[in-house]
Amino acid sequence: MAVTTEPSNHLEHKGYNRGLILGLTMAESMLLLVFCLLLVAAAIINNERTKTLNDQKSLQQQVIAAQQELATAKLEREDLRQKLQTAEDRLKQAQEQLQTLTLASVDREKFEKEWRDLQLAKQELQELKDSGVTLEKVEEFQKTLVVLKENQLPENADALSARLKELRAAETSLAASKPHEWPPIINLSEADGNYFRSGSAELEAAFEAKLRGVVSDQIADALQKYQVDVIEVVGHTDEQPISRRGSNLDQTVMDVLNGKKSVAGVVAADNAGLGLARAVSVANALKSEGKLKGATILPLSAAQLILPGDVITTGLAGAAEETRRRIEIRIRRRNLEKQVAE
Repeated sequence: MAVTTEPSNHLEHKGYNRGLILGLTMAESMLLLVFCLLLVAAAIINNERTKTLNDQKSLQQQVIAAQQELATAKLEREDLRQKLQTAEDRLKQAQEQLQTLTLASVDREKFEKEWRDLQLAKQELQELKDSGVTLEKVEEFQKTLVVLKENQLPENADALSARLKELRAAETSLAASKPHEWPPIINLSEADGNYFRSGSAELEAAFEAKLRGVVSDQIADALQKYQVDVIEVVGHTDEQPISRRGSNLDQTVMDVLNGKKSVAGVVAADNAGLGLARAVSVANALKSEGKLKGATILPLSAAQLILPGDVITTGLAGAAEETRRRIEIRIRRRNLEKQVAE
C-alpha cells in the first residue's frame, strides 16, 4: 500500500496553526481576555462608586431635613413652654383674685334673694309660654293699647265691644245716607304693558306678577270697601280675524279653569274663544291669591264687540289696536236669586 507523504514545510505550518485563536497566539489571547475582564471590573466599580455617591447625597439631604425638623420642633417646644408658663401665671392670678373675693354676709343674702327672684321670674315666664303668651303677642297688645288711648277708646273689653258696635251702627247709618257708589272697573290693556303671548292665552311674566301683586291688592280693597263678592274677568280682543280652522276650547276650558291642564294647550278658532281663554288665564292667576279666597271669579268673553268706553263696535275690521286687546275686571254683589238646576 503506498503512503503519501506531505512535504515537511506544510506539516510545520499546520502544527503552528494549531496554537492560534483568531490569528492570535495563546498568550495574546490570554492578555486580551484579562484586558476585557479589567474593563468589566472597572465599569462595575465605577457604577458602584456612582451609586455610593448618590446614596451619600440622599443621606446628606435627609440629615439636613432632619436637622431642620429638629430645629422647628425645638422652636415649637419653646413656644409651647412659654404659653404653658403664661397659662400657669394667669391661673395663679385667678386663684389669688378668687381668694380675695369673699362675700360679706349682707352681700350673700342679697345675692341669694336676687337668685330666688330670678328663678321665680323664670318660672312665671315658662308658665306664660305654656299658656300661649309670647313676646310678639305682648308687643302687639301694647301697640293696641296705644292705639286705643290715642283714639280715646276704653281699654276694658266689654266697654270696647259696646263702643265698636256704636261706631259700626253710626257707619252703617252714614253709608245709607250717601248716594250709591259703584265699584271701579279695572282696565288692563296691552297699551299699558299688560301682554299675553302672541296669539295665545298665556300671560307674560310681567303681566302675571302685576296680577298677583298690585291688581289683586286693588281688588281685595274694593271687595272690602263695597262689600261685594263676585269678580267678573272679561276678555276683549280687536277685530283682526284668527286664521285657525279648529278649536279645542270646548274640550279643554273646564280642565284649564280647574287647574288640571295648562292654558298653553288651548286653541281658539275665533276672537270670542280667544277672549274667553285669556279671561280664564287671568281668573286662574287671581284664584291663587289668598286675599281673594272668599270671592267668586267668573271668566267672560266680549270678543271684539265692545270698544273701550262701553261702546258697541261698528263691525268694520280695522288695524290691530292695543287699547282694544284688554282685560276688564268688574266686581259686584252676588245675585241672591235661587239658582236654576240644569
